[in-house]
Amino acid sequence: MKYLKHRSLAVAARFGVPLRSDFRDLPAFLRIYHFDVAHPPLNQPTHADLLSFKSTVSMNPWLSKSIIALRSYNRHQFLSDLMAGLTVGLVALPLAMAFAISSGMPPESGIYTAVVAGFLISALGGSMAQIGGPTGAFVVVVYGIVAKYGVDGLFMCTLVAGVLLALLGVTGMGAAVKFIPRPVVLGFTNGIALLIASTQIKDFFGLKVDKVPGEFLARIEVLAAHFNTISPTSTALACSALALIVLATRFTPRVPGYIVALVAGTAIVTALALPVETIGSRFGGIPSGLPKLVIPRFRADLLQAVLSPALTVAMLGAIESLMSAMVADRMSGDKHNPNVELIAQGIANMASPLFGGLPATGAIARTATNIRSGAKTPVAGMIHALTLLAILLFAAPLAKFIPLAVLAAILMVVSYNMGEWREIPQMLKLTKSDISVWLATFALTVFADLTVAVEFGMILAALMFIRKVALTTTVSRVTREYVLDGDYHSLQGKAIPDYATIFRIHGPFLFGATEKIAEIMDHIAELPPVVILRLRNMTAIDATGLQALEDLADALHASGRALILCGAREQPARLMQKAEFERHVGHENICPHVKAALERAQVVGQSMRLAHA
Repeated sequence: MKYLKHRSLAVAARFGVPLRSDFRDLPAFLRIYHFDVAHPPLNQPTHADLLSFKSTVSMNPWLSKSIIALRSYNRHQFLSDLMAGLTVGLVALPLAMAFAISSGMPPESGIYTAVVAGFLISALGGSMAQIGGPTGAFVVVVYGIVAKYGVDGLFMCTLVAGVLLALLGVTGMGAAVKFIPRPVVLGFTNGIALLIASTQIKDFFGLKVDKVPGEFLARIEVLAAHFNTISPTSTALACSALALIVLATRFTPRVPGYIVALVAGTAIVTALALPVETIGSRFGGIPSGLPKLVIPRFRADLLQAVLSPALTVAMLGAIESLMSAMVADRMSGDKHNPNVELIAQGIANMASPLFGGLPATGAIARTATNIRSGAKTPVAGMIHALTLLAILLFAAPLAKFIPLAVLAAILMVVSYNMGEWREIPQMLKLTKSDISVWLATFALTVFADLTVAVEFGMILAALMFIRKVALTTTVSRVTREYVLDGDYHSLQGKAIPDYATIFRIHGPFLFGATEKIAEIMDHIAELPPVVILRLRNMTAIDATGLQALEDLADALHASGRALILCGAREQPARLMQKAEFERHVGHENICPHVKAALERAQVVGQSMRLAHA
């Protein structure tokens, strides 16, 4: 490490980079230049890298990522951002219209949201690759607001939610989302996905239903009663679009399946004059031209009524946007600023209703598409918004030919993808308390109300948190065996080799505390080849804490390092075994105490040296 510090200081001085002599900004220097202690030699930084570092070490913590990126922006980055922005703009088009229709609004509302809010989220946000716009998370809430309070109520709700999101960011509460446990998030994500899919049954099968109820059970009952009105043409078209999306995603991942299905379905309906419902037949088409600025009518009588749904929208927006930003971090190697991101989300949601838009947040699928398409900076997100604006200006009349059955098929795929169904088997391996929180949140989301579901889930999780902390308190007699066993766990008299480092977790590692693992995650590039995590004093762990350890193990493995765990107590050891945590580190890298962990580190270190010899 001493060699690395002096080498970094020398390179920084050569290029005029203001690296501090006390090395407090060394982690940023290492991240930007991909310097890696575990795998020398060091990479030589380019001049563009060094310019980027200058901007990073001197940046204001409240600056948006677009300003930081533009300080060293170049032609290569622009070309990458241009292709990514055009691609994700085309992907966003059918999704924006489909989300608006499912929310009980005209299709242009979704496009206006993606243009206005999408541009602002990219321009002002704290993530390099975040794509903002309407998402499935809001469909159920927005549909209920529109049905109960009308469009005026929706616009007021979105404005209030925007103010709340901005306040969360300004007050530095961006990291508060960590207090929402994983079972609650998974529960309402599963529930929302199921609800979205149920809203698409009517258009997917072309059923003749005048009005579909907002409640899940009533909706299913009405749809079942009218299933004899099924349209074979609409059903065949929707099934074909669904199959086309799945096949395109699997065999041609670079070609967006949503666009393929949209273009092919529209062309077939137009060419064959198929008798199916389209955007034109239901809504009369999409207005051409720029979104018009319209000040929503303020109704004081609705303010108290929309406050509760506004809180739900704000919370969902915060969760979804920061989850999306974290996905972007893992895919791109960047690190988002949660407070700046929430301020941007708030501003975007305050601006969206002024142009007839919906609530907006970060979209995980579109953000992932953006990164896979080569996006380098937030400019790609701004180009995505401008692409949709260009479609509004020059191709809006063509939208009237889009069949609703194809949009329903697209949303069926979206609902499946957002449901995170693959996590359910893992959830069922956890404790009964985690499973009960998940099931309660899921059931209330589907059968009651999303606001009630999240509130109840949080209360139940808080009670479980108190119980778990209480269970960590023990009173026991000190025995001779306890003293002898302590020698194996103690670090006294044990040398830590240069190729290894030891971290420890002290206290219960439950939701609300998992962000402290960033002490390791943010400095991976500085770490030696073997990382030992000492769990002797970790008194308890839950699903959120377990996921944080899994993410750490995967991140270390991706960097070419090994993670060894040692000294886990009864409750953490039992939960990790039940969740098959060994799949992330290997059974041999879970040791009973630190003495065994150091012996294992010696074996791993030797094998790594031989591999790099």
